[in-house]
Amino acid sequence: MQPFILEKLEGLEVQFEGLEARLADPSVYANQKLFQQINREHADLRDIVDNFRKYKEISHSFKENTEMFQEETDEEMRSLLREEITEQEGQMEQLEQSLQILLLPKDPNDERNILLEIRAGTGGDEAALFAADLLRMYRRFAERQGWQCDIISVNETGLGGIKEVIVQIDGKRVYSHLKYESGVHRVQRVPSTETQGRIHTSAVTVAVMPEADDVDVAIGPKDLKIDVFRASGPGGQSVNTTDSAVRITHLPSGLVVICQDEKSQHKNKAKALKVLRSRLFEQEQAKQHAQEAEMRRSQIGSGDRSEKIRTYNYPQSRVSDHRINLTLYSLDSILDGDLNPVLDPLLAAMQTEALQQVAHQD
Repeated sequence: MQPFILEKLEGLEVQFEGLEARLADPSVYANQKLFQQINREHADLRDIVDNFRKYKEISHSFKENTEMFQEETDEEMRSLLREEITEQEGQMEQLEQSLQILLLPKDPNDERNILLEIRAGTGGDEAALFAADLLRMYRRFAERQGWQCDIISVNETGLGGIKEVIVQIDGKRVYSHLKYESGVHRVQRVPSTETQGRIHTSAVTVAVMPEADDVDVAIGPKDLKIDVFRASGPGGQSVNTTDSAVRITHLPSGLVVICQDEKSQHKNKAKALKVLRSRLFEQEQAKQHAQEAEMRRSQIGSGDRSEKIRTYNYPQSRVSDHRINLTLYSLDSILDGDLNPVLDPLLAAMQTEALQQVAHQD
């Protein structure tokens, strides 16, 4: 284990023991507000300290067994010690990995549901078709996780493509799984309309926003300009005879949200407000974490996370994540929703990066 991690863990164990002593103090128990605060801090550290103590216990036994192995001459005994040493090495490695993850700062949004925005970028109809492919990919992944998907708003091209779509995804720790999907997704393939077999490159942008509620973002009625109009479908044809579509403009920020998928004006307004609230929440989060993001960019060296993050190459059946130099030749299964082979290495890399940031802060 790296010295800076060991030092941090020892400090947290001392802090944990201090909190235990305070919890046993009658004067602290008499102050229930203080007692609950200390109890929460104590509970937050319990997993880390329990794992660290187990690590120290196994590490101590490992050292003793190693010394005995070096001094032992009986081959049968050496064989038994060798097995135990190998087992303890594996246990220490697992505990070290667990401790590194437990030491990471917790993202307060990890437990939240999300609003997923997919927008066709450069590439015209081909980009819109790929936006539809990505929507299917994320929906299939959500099905595998047992999550619930609800399309908030969609703007289709009429050719099976999507100009833009907003999907609400509800479930267990949705944001923690998909938060690194934001950015530019690039596709390289031969369009069905291409007669000479040339590969075209198109791009789609993805945004993952933690769902915000009324407590997170307060929106005053005077801050909103609400317009209603008749909903329209692909090509502009009217699909509704009533003014059920809603456009909400947030005057202080200039953000505009349109929702027209529901037949009810009331439902469209509720959905539009949900999207607006999450966008404002995301903006506020971005301001708060601007300094952290700058530090992260300087460490990874590749610049803004909103740059091209992934390429889907159809001729080679290849998916490449450019942030961690990951290349997989399983395009079909990934587009069918098997995202874990991409997401798991990405999460591990981000955890390593975050751990390095913790080290620099110390």
